[in-house]
Amino acid sequence: MSGRGVPLALGSALLFGAAAPLSKLLIGSIDPWLLAGILSLGAGCGLTILHGGRRLIGLPSPEASLRRADLPWLAAVVIFGGVLGPLLLMLGLSMTSASAGSLLLNVEGLATMVIAWVIFRENVDLRLLFGAVAILAGAVLLSWTGDGFRLDAGSLLVVAACVNWGIDNNLTRKLSASDPVQIAMIKGLVAGTTNLVLALAVGASLPSATLFAAGVIAGFLGVGVSLVMFMLALRHLGTARTGAYFSLAPFIGAVLALALFREPITGQLAVAAALMGIGLWLHLRERHEHEHAHDPIEHDHLHTHDEHHDHHHEGPVTEPHSHWHRHAPLRHSHAHYPDLHHRHGHRG
Repeated sequence: MSGRGVPLALGSALLFGAAAPLSKLLIGSIDPWLLAGILSLGAGCGLTILHGGRRLIGLPSPEASLRRADLPWLAAVVIFGGVLGPLLLMLGLSMTSASAGSLLLNVEGLATMVIAWVIFRENVDLRLLFGAVAILAGAVLLSWTGDGFRLDAGSLLVVAACVNWGIDNNLTRKLSASDPVQIAMIKGLVAGTTNLVLALAVGASLPSATLFAAGVIAGFLGVGVSLVMFMLALRHLGTARTGAYFSLAPFIGAVLALALFREPITGQLAVAAALMGIGLWLHLRERHEHEHAHDPIEHDHLHTHDEHHDHHHEGPVTEPHSHWHRHAPLRHSHAHYPDLHHRHGHRG
């Protein structure tokens, strides 16, 4: 299995998980809609500095740039993941507890996996399915009131945000071969500006410079850097498995929420966390290996020369590098994820 994709996905989860309770701290002083814009704008501005800085010092990115054919996919991920997702989450966090809201973010991984499996036909084995069931059981338990199941308005908005991000994650896979910094930068700038302008238009007021800066920093790390790491993980793990590893994010958020807001650790919260933890453990234990065939394909992405990249260059090259290249047909067996080169079908 890929040794690079797992730490990238877990690092992304760590940053995003911390962003939810930290955003909850800011919601008391900043309008939720406005905060959604500030977080995304912080991601976009911070990544713009990184993107421009590496060029200024003579280090152009070896990543493949976006192509014209990528623009419709980019527009879709901006709408679902950049505009709607953050807005719904901020509105939801303003109406529910930070710990419950953080744990409900597990629905994102579940939504991502279901969409990848049902719509995009990505392989999902029994271990992943059982893990998903455990995560869903934990989310359902959080809605138990004693007399029945009920999701309050805040929880429903958090779930809606997760569904939007599930759609976003699957669409983002279409762009995962291109420069993740460039994509996340555009997504943050466009989505952040949109939410910021709309929030101000309906009457929100700009916060103090200190609070604004806090939101920008939280957005840069929890949205921008997290998204770049998530996109890099997509290359190595595929959508369903990246979403599964990303399920660690809610536990990070819940632990921080309990510490920051001194919320009580109820039996219901503990059991829900345990169920979700079992689900994550099942995902982490998965191993997928079989003989498979690679069809001929031509594409452009960052790569090093290995058994999947045995083409020749005229003259010396540095690695990793990106350029348009062709893969010849190949059949072999090894442990793998549904990454850029292993999106084949499965029987059963």
